[in-house]
Amino acid sequence: MTSHPAVTKIQAFWKTVPDAGIVLKKNTGPLLEIVYFSMGKTIRIMNYVKKKHISRPLVFVSAFIVLLSVMLLTHCAAPEKDAELTGLQERALRFTSPLPEDAFLEGMPRSQALMDLGKMLFYEPRLSKSGLISCNTCHNLATFGVDQLPVSIGHMWQKGPRNAPTVFNAALHRTQFWDGREPDVESQALMPILDPLEMAATQEHVLAVLSSMPEYAERFQQAFPDADQALVYEHVGVAIGAFERILLTPSRFDDFLSGDAGALTEKEKKGLEVFMDVGCNSCHGGPAMGGQAFSIFQTPAERASGKSDPGRFDITGNPLDMHAFKVPSLLNITQTYPYLHDGSVWSLSETVDIVAMDMLSRALTPEENALILAFLEALTGEIPPYALELPVLPASTADTPRPVFD
Repeated sequence: MTSHPAVTKIQAFWKTVPDAGIVLKKNTGPLLEIVYFSMGKTIRIMNYVKKKHISRPLVFVSAFIVLLSVMLLTHCAAPEKDAELTGLQERALRFTSPLPEDAFLEGMPRSQALMDLGKMLFYEPRLSKSGLISCNTCHNLATFGVDQLPVSIGHMWQKGPRNAPTVFNAALHRTQFWDGREPDVESQALMPILDPLEMAATQEHVLAVLSSMPEYAERFQQAFPDADQALVYEHVGVAIGAFERILLTPSRFDDFLSGDAGALTEKEKKGLEVFMDVGCNSCHGGPAMGGQAFSIFQTPAERASGKSDPGRFDITGNPLDMHAFKVPSLLNITQTYPYLHDGSVWSLSETVDIVAMDMLSRALTPEENALILAFLEALTGEIPPYALELPVLPASTADTPRPVFD
Protein backbone atom coordinates (compact mmCIF):
# COMPACT_ATOMS: atom_id res chain seq x y z
CA MET A 1 0.00 0.00 0.00
CA THR A 2 1.36 3.40 -1.00
CA SER A 3 1.50 6.03 1.72
CA HIS A 4 -0.17 9.36 1.26
CA PRO A 5 2.38 11.81 -0.20
CA ALA A 6 1.90 14.14 2.76
CA VAL A 7 2.60 11.31 5.24
CA THR A 8 5.73 10.37 3.31
CA LYS A 9 6.93 13.95 3.47
CA ILE A 10 6.24 14.08 7.22
CA GLN A 11 8.10 10.81 7.83
CA ALA A 12 11.10 11.98 5.86
CA PHE A 13 11.12 15.44 7.36
CA TRP A 14 10.72 14.25 10.97
CA LYS A 15 14.25 12.85 10.95
CA THR A 16 15.72 16.22 9.98
CA VAL A 17 13.91 18.46 12.47
CA PRO A 18 16.26 19.77 15.20
CA ASP A 19 15.53 19.70 18.92
CA ALA A 20 13.40 22.30 20.65
CA GLY A 21 16.56 23.90 21.96
CA ILE A 22 15.30 24.07 25.56
CA VAL A 23 18.01 23.74 28.20
CA LEU A 24 16.80 21.53 31.04
CA LYS A 25 18.27 21.12 34.50
CA LYS A 26 19.94 17.82 35.29
CA ASN A 27 17.14 16.51 37.48
CA THR A 28 14.38 17.15 34.94
CA GLY A 29 12.26 14.02 34.62
CA PRO A 30 12.38 12.02 31.37
CA LEU A 31 8.68 12.60 30.70
CA LEU A 32 9.09 16.37 30.76
CA GLU A 33 12.18 16.12 28.55
CA ILE A 34 10.22 14.13 25.97
CA VAL A 35 7.30 16.54 26.11
CA TYR A 36 9.57 19.52 25.53
CA PHE A 37 11.46 17.65 22.82
CA SER A 38 8.33 16.59 20.95
CA MET A 39 6.68 19.99 21.38
CA GLY A 40 9.72 21.57 19.85
CA LYS A 41 9.68 19.11 16.98
CA THR A 42 5.95 19.69 16.42
CA ILE A 43 6.31 23.48 16.46
CA ARG A 44 9.11 23.33 13.91
CA ILE A 45 7.13 20.91 11.76
CA MET A 46 4.12 23.23 11.85
CA ASN A 47 6.30 25.99 10.48
CA TYR A 48 7.37 23.64 7.73
CA VAL A 49 3.76 22.59 7.13
CA LYS A 50 2.65 26.17 6.80
CA LYS A 51 5.17 26.72 4.05
CA LYS A 52 4.56 23.44 2.23
CA HIS A 53 0.76 23.35 2.60
CA ILE A 54 0.70 19.86 4.12
CA SER A 55 -2.53 18.78 5.80
CA ARG A 56 -2.35 19.86 9.41
CA PRO A 57 -4.46 16.98 10.85
CA LEU A 58 -1.95 14.51 9.44
CA VAL A 59 0.85 16.40 11.12
CA PHE A 60 -0.85 16.35 14.51
CA VAL A 61 -1.60 12.63 14.23
CA SER A 62 2.00 11.93 13.31
CA ALA A 63 3.35 14.07 16.12
CA PHE A 64 0.99 12.47 18.65
CA ILE A 65 1.96 8.93 17.64
CA VAL A 66 5.66 9.71 17.89
CA LEU A 67 5.20 11.48 21.23
CA LEU A 68 3.25 8.53 22.65
CA SER A 69 5.78 5.99 21.37
CA VAL A 70 8.75 7.84 22.79
CA MET A 71 7.00 8.34 26.14
CA LEU A 72 6.29 4.60 26.38
CA LEU A 73 9.84 3.69 25.44
CA THR A 74 11.22 6.17 27.92
CA HIS A 75 8.96 4.89 30.69
CA CYS A 76 10.08 1.33 30.06
CA ALA A 77 13.77 2.17 29.85
CA ALA A 78 14.06 4.66 32.70
CA PRO A 79 14.84 3.42 36.21
CA GLU A 80 11.92 3.65 38.58
CA LYS A 81 12.58 6.09 41.40
CA ASP A 82 10.51 4.04 43.81
CA ALA A 83 12.35 0.79 43.00
CA GLU A 84 14.14 -0.84 45.90
CA LEU A 85 17.88 -0.27 46.17
CA THR A 86 20.15 -3.18 45.36
CA GLY A 87 22.33 -4.68 48.06
CA LEU A 88 25.38 -3.09 46.42
CA GLN A 89 23.78 0.36 46.47
CA GLU A 90 22.81 -0.03 50.12
CA ARG A 91 26.32 -1.16 51.00
CA ALA A 92 27.87 1.81 49.18
CA LEU A 93 25.54 4.23 50.93
CA ARG A 94 26.95 3.13 54.27
CA PHE A 95 30.24 4.92 53.57
CA THR A 96 29.35 7.62 51.05
CA SER A 97 26.43 9.60 49.65
CA PRO A 98 25.50 11.49 46.47
CA LEU A 99 27.05 14.92 46.06
CA PRO A 100 24.88 17.81 47.22
CA GLU A 101 23.98 20.62 44.82
CA ASP A 102 26.58 22.86 46.46
CA ALA A 103 28.80 22.96 49.55
CA PHE A 104 27.36 26.04 51.28
CA LEU A 105 26.68 25.63 54.98
CA GLU A 106 23.56 27.05 56.56
CA GLY A 107 23.82 30.80 57.10
CA MET A 108 26.67 31.34 54.64
CA PRO A 109 26.37 34.24 52.18
CA ARG A 110 25.75 32.89 48.69
CA SER A 111 24.60 35.66 46.36
CA GLN A 112 25.37 35.57 42.67
CA ALA A 113 27.32 38.81 43.07
CA LEU A 114 29.55 37.10 45.63
CA MET A 115 30.16 34.02 43.48
CA ASP A 116 30.87 36.14 40.40
CA LEU A 117 33.40 38.19 42.35
CA GLY A 118 35.00 35.03 43.72
CA LYS A 119 35.33 33.63 40.22
CA MET A 120 37.07 36.79 39.03
CA LEU A 121 39.47 36.70 41.97
CA PHE A 122 40.17 33.00 41.36
CA TYR A 123 41.36 33.87 37.84
CA GLU A 124 43.03 37.18 38.80
CA PRO A 125 46.86 36.99 38.35
CA ARG A 126 47.46 40.56 39.52
CA LEU A 127 46.87 39.42 43.09
CA SER A 128 50.36 37.90 42.87
CA LYS A 129 53.57 39.88 43.22
CA SER A 130 54.59 39.02 39.65
CA GLY A 131 51.14 39.66 38.19
CA LEU A 132 51.47 36.24 36.61
CA ILE A 133 50.12 33.64 39.05
CA SER A 134 46.47 33.12 39.96
CA CYS A 135 44.60 30.43 41.87
CA ASN A 136 43.87 28.85 38.50
CA THR A 137 47.60 28.52 37.78
CA CYS A 138 48.00 25.65 40.24
CA HIS A 139 44.32 24.60 40.29
CA ASN A 140 43.54 24.74 36.59
CA LEU A 141 39.81 24.20 36.21
CA ALA A 142 40.27 23.01 32.62
CA THR A 143 42.36 20.08 33.90
CA PHE A 144 40.08 19.08 36.78
CA GLY A 145 41.47 21.56 39.26
CA VAL A 146 45.16 20.57 39.22
CA ASP A 147 48.31 21.65 37.36
CA GLN A 148 49.36 18.06 36.54
CA LEU A 149 52.84 18.66 37.98
CA PRO A 150 54.56 16.76 40.81
CA VAL A 151 54.78 20.02 42.76
CA SER A 152 53.58 23.46 41.73
CA ILE A 153 55.83 26.20 40.37
CA GLY A 154 55.45 29.51 42.16
CA HIS A 155 57.04 32.95 42.28
CA MET A 156 60.36 33.18 40.41
CA TRP A 157 60.19 29.47 39.46
CA GLN A 158 60.34 28.27 43.05
CA LYS A 159 59.03 24.77 43.64
CA GLY A 160 56.44 24.07 46.28
CA PRO A 161 56.93 21.24 48.76
CA ARG A 162 53.80 19.22 47.90
CA ASN A 163 51.52 18.25 45.05
CA ALA A 164 48.62 20.67 44.48
CA PRO A 165 45.33 18.87 45.24
CA THR A 166 42.26 19.50 43.12
CA VAL A 167 39.99 22.38 44.02
CA PHE A 168 36.92 20.50 42.78
CA ASN A 169 34.78 19.18 45.66
CA ALA A 170 37.40 20.48 48.12
CA ALA A 171 34.77 22.51 49.99
CA LEU A 172 33.33 19.20 51.21
CA HIS A 173 36.56 18.29 53.01
CA ARG A 174 36.74 18.52 56.79
CA THR A 175 40.01 20.51 56.57
CA GLN A 176 42.15 22.07 53.84
CA PHE A 177 45.75 21.46 52.65
CA TRP A 178 47.51 18.11 52.91
CA ASP A 179 48.29 18.85 56.54
CA GLY A 180 44.82 20.17 57.40
CA ARG A 181 46.12 23.50 58.67
CA GLU A 182 43.06 25.47 57.55
CA PRO A 183 39.43 24.64 58.39
CA ASP A 184 37.69 25.74 55.19
CA VAL A 185 38.13 26.98 51.63
CA GLU A 186 37.62 30.59 52.68
CA SER A 187 40.70 30.65 54.92
CA GLN A 188 42.63 28.35 52.59
CA ALA A 189 42.20 30.73 49.66
CA LEU A 190 44.09 33.48 51.48
CA MET A 191 47.21 31.46 52.29
CA PRO A 192 48.84 30.90 48.84
CA ILE A 193 48.50 34.61 48.03
CA LEU A 194 50.85 35.48 50.88
CA ASP A 195 53.15 32.44 50.62
CA PRO A 196 56.59 33.58 49.36
CA LEU A 197 56.92 30.32 47.41
CA GLU A 198 53.60 30.75 45.66
CA MET A 199 52.08 34.15 44.84
CA ALA A 200 54.46 36.06 47.15
CA ALA A 201 52.11 39.00 47.72
CA THR A 202 51.16 40.96 50.82
CA GLN A 203 47.76 42.01 52.05
CA GLU A 204 48.69 45.61 51.24
CA HIS A 205 49.55 44.63 47.67
CA VAL A 206 46.27 42.79 47.19
CA LEU A 207 44.16 45.67 48.49
CA ALA A 208 46.14 48.18 46.43
CA VAL A 209 45.54 46.14 43.28
CA LEU A 210 41.82 45.71 43.85
CA SER A 211 41.11 49.25 45.01
CA SER A 212 42.93 50.67 41.98
CA MET A 213 40.20 49.37 39.66
CA PRO A 214 36.73 50.91 40.08
CA GLU A 215 34.94 47.76 38.89
CA TYR A 216 36.40 45.70 41.72
CA ALA A 217 35.47 48.33 44.30
CA GLU A 218 31.90 48.29 42.99
CA ARG A 219 31.73 44.48 42.91
CA PHE A 220 32.94 44.19 46.50
CA GLN A 221 30.23 46.61 47.53
CA GLN A 222 27.61 44.53 45.73
CA ALA A 223 28.92 41.29 47.22
CA PHE A 224 29.15 42.67 50.79
CA PRO A 225 26.35 45.28 50.94
CA ASP A 226 26.01 45.18 54.74
CA ALA A 227 29.72 45.44 55.57
CA ASP A 228 31.10 48.65 57.06
CA GLN A 229 34.05 48.22 54.73
CA ALA A 230 33.52 45.92 51.76
CA LEU A 231 37.02 45.78 50.29
CA VAL A 232 39.09 44.07 52.98
CA TYR A 233 41.49 41.15 52.68
CA GLU A 234 39.25 38.71 54.56
CA HIS A 235 36.49 39.23 52.00
CA VAL A 236 38.85 38.08 49.23
CA GLY A 237 38.83 34.65 50.86
CA VAL A 238 35.08 34.73 51.46
CA ALA A 239 34.43 35.48 47.78
CA ILE A 240 36.84 32.86 46.41
CA GLY A 241 35.42 30.36 48.89
CA ALA A 242 31.87 31.06 47.69
CA PHE A 243 32.98 30.29 44.14
CA GLU A 244 34.72 27.09 45.23
CA ARG A 245 31.59 25.92 47.05
CA ILE A 246 29.83 25.42 43.72
CA LEU A 247 32.75 23.54 42.15
CA LEU A 248 31.20 20.11 42.57
CA THR A 249 31.39 17.43 39.91
CA PRO A 250 28.49 14.94 39.94
CA SER A 251 29.28 11.64 38.24
CA ARG A 252 27.59 8.41 37.23
CA PHE A 253 28.42 7.09 40.68
CA ASP A 254 26.17 9.79 42.15
CA ASP A 255 23.38 8.56 39.88
CA PHE A 256 24.04 5.03 41.11
CA LEU A 257 23.87 6.16 44.74
CA SER A 258 20.66 8.06 43.97
CA GLY A 259 18.90 4.91 42.85
CA ASP A 260 19.90 4.27 39.23
CA ALA A 261 21.41 0.78 39.45
CA GLY A 262 22.16 0.87 35.72
CA ALA A 263 24.40 3.94 35.98
CA LEU A 264 27.46 1.72 36.46
CA THR A 265 28.62 -1.04 34.15
CA GLU A 266 28.92 -4.58 35.47
CA LYS A 267 32.70 -4.22 35.55
CA GLU A 268 32.43 -1.00 37.53
CA LYS A 269 30.05 -2.66 39.98
CA LYS A 270 32.50 -5.50 40.48
CA GLY A 271 35.19 -2.89 41.01
CA LEU A 272 33.06 -1.23 43.67
CA GLU A 273 32.68 -4.58 45.40
CA VAL A 274 36.45 -5.14 45.38
CA PHE A 275 36.98 -1.57 46.57
CA MET A 276 34.83 -2.28 49.62
CA ASP A 277 36.03 -5.86 50.18
CA VAL A 278 39.66 -4.72 50.26
CA GLY A 279 38.75 -1.94 52.71
CA CYS A 280 39.46 1.18 50.63
CA ASN A 281 36.21 2.69 51.86
CA SER A 282 37.49 2.69 55.45
CA CYS A 283 39.47 5.85 54.59
CA HIS A 284 37.81 7.10 51.42
CA GLY A 285 34.35 7.88 52.77
CA GLY A 286 31.92 10.77 52.71
CA PRO A 287 30.43 12.43 49.64
CA ALA A 288 33.92 13.45 48.41
CA MET A 289 35.25 9.89 48.85
CA GLY A 290 37.99 11.29 51.09
CA GLY A 291 39.02 14.52 52.79
CA GLN A 292 37.59 13.52 56.16
CA ALA A 293 40.54 11.96 57.99
CA PHE A 294 44.33 11.72 58.20
CA SER A 295 46.59 8.72 57.75
CA ILE A 296 50.27 8.05 58.40
CA PHE A 297 51.98 7.61 55.07
CA GLN A 298 55.40 7.83 53.46
CA THR A 299 55.75 7.56 49.71
CA PRO A 300 58.14 5.06 48.10
CA ALA A 301 60.23 8.01 46.87
CA GLU A 302 60.53 9.35 50.43
CA ARG A 303 61.54 5.98 51.82
CA ALA A 304 64.12 5.54 49.07
CA SER A 305 65.67 8.97 49.67
CA GLY A 306 65.49 8.86 53.44
CA LYS A 307 63.88 12.30 53.42
CA SER A 308 60.26 12.34 54.50
CA ASP A 309 57.74 15.14 54.82
CA PRO A 310 56.71 15.53 58.51
CA GLY A 311 53.16 16.26 57.37
CA ARG A 312 50.65 17.34 60.00
CA PHE A 313 53.33 17.17 62.71
CA ASP A 314 54.60 20.57 61.53
CA ILE A 315 51.21 22.04 62.42
CA THR A 316 50.36 20.29 65.68
CA GLY A 317 53.77 19.30 67.09
CA ASN A 318 52.12 16.05 68.18
CA PRO A 319 54.44 13.05 67.61
CA LEU A 320 51.38 11.00 66.67
CA ASP A 321 50.94 13.30 63.66
CA MET A 322 54.41 12.61 62.22
CA HIS A 323 53.95 11.82 58.49
CA ALA A 324 50.18 12.25 58.80
CA PHE A 325 48.43 13.54 55.68
CA LYS A 326 44.84 14.17 54.77
CA VAL A 327 43.25 11.29 52.87
CA PRO A 328 42.71 12.68 49.35
CA SER A 329 39.39 12.66 47.54
CA LEU A 330 38.96 10.00 44.88
CA LEU A 331 36.52 12.05 42.82
CA ASN A 332 38.01 12.65 39.35
CA ILE A 333 41.08 10.71 40.47
CA THR A 334 41.80 9.45 36.96
CA GLN A 335 42.29 13.08 35.89
CA THR A 336 44.27 14.48 38.83
CA TYR A 337 47.68 12.90 38.31
CA PRO A 338 50.45 12.70 39.45
CA TYR A 339 49.60 11.09 42.76
CA LEU A 340 50.51 11.11 46.47
CA HIS A 341 51.46 14.18 48.51
CA ASP A 342 54.82 14.52 46.74
CA GLY A 343 53.42 13.85 43.26
CA SER A 344 56.00 11.11 42.80
CA VAL A 345 53.81 8.48 41.12
CA TRP A 346 52.21 9.06 37.72
CA SER A 347 50.42 5.74 37.31
CA LEU A 348 47.05 5.35 39.03
CA SER A 349 47.38 1.57 38.83
CA GLU A 350 50.71 1.73 40.64
CA THR A 351 49.27 4.15 43.20
CA VAL A 352 46.40 1.76 43.97
CA ASP A 353 48.88 -1.06 44.58
CA ILE A 354 51.11 1.11 46.78
CA VAL A 355 48.29 2.38 48.98
CA ALA A 356 46.65 -1.06 49.27
CA MET A 357 49.90 -2.56 50.52
CA ASP A 358 50.98 0.32 52.76
CA MET A 359 47.60 1.13 54.33
CA LEU A 360 45.80 -2.21 54.20
CA SER A 361 48.67 -4.74 54.00
CA ARG A 362 46.96 -6.14 50.94
CA ALA A 363 48.77 -7.26 47.79
CA LEU A 364 46.22 -6.84 45.04
CA THR A 365 45.98 -9.29 42.19
CA PRO A 366 46.15 -7.81 38.67
CA GLU A 367 42.42 -8.55 38.32
CA GLU A 368 41.56 -6.75 41.57
CA ASN A 369 43.67 -3.78 40.53
CA ALA A 370 41.95 -3.60 37.13
CA LEU A 371 38.49 -3.79 38.68
CA ILE A 372 39.24 -1.02 41.19
CA LEU A 373 40.54 1.14 38.33
CA ALA A 374 37.31 0.51 36.42
CA PHE A 375 35.30 1.71 39.41
CA LEU A 376 37.49 4.78 39.85
CA GLU A 377 36.73 5.72 36.22
CA ALA A 378 33.08 6.05 37.22
CA LEU A 379 34.04 8.77 39.70
CA THR A 380 34.98 11.19 36.90
CA GLY A 381 32.28 13.85 36.97
CA GLU A 382 31.08 16.85 35.01
CA ILE A 383 32.87 20.17 35.44
CA PRO A 384 30.27 22.91 36.00
CA PRO A 385 30.02 24.95 32.76
CA TYR A 386 29.96 28.17 34.80
CA ALA A 387 33.43 27.37 36.12
CA LEU A 388 34.87 27.12 32.62
CA GLU A 389 33.44 30.41 31.39
CA LEU A 390 36.38 32.77 31.71
CA PRO A 391 35.53 36.08 33.39
CA VAL A 392 36.53 39.34 31.75
CA LEU A 393 38.78 41.10 34.25
CA PRO A 394 38.91 44.91 34.53
CA ALA A 395 41.81 46.78 32.98
CA SER A 396 44.61 48.07 35.17
CA THR A 397 44.78 51.78 35.89
CA ALA A 398 47.66 54.14 36.49
CA ASP A 399 47.35 53.29 40.20
CA THR A 400 47.54 49.53 39.79
CA PRO A 401 50.83 48.14 41.21
CA ARG A 402 53.15 46.93 38.50
CA PRO A 403 54.57 43.39 38.37
CA VAL A 404 57.68 42.74 40.43
CA PHE A 405 60.15 39.95 39.63
CA ASP A 406 62.57 39.42 42.51
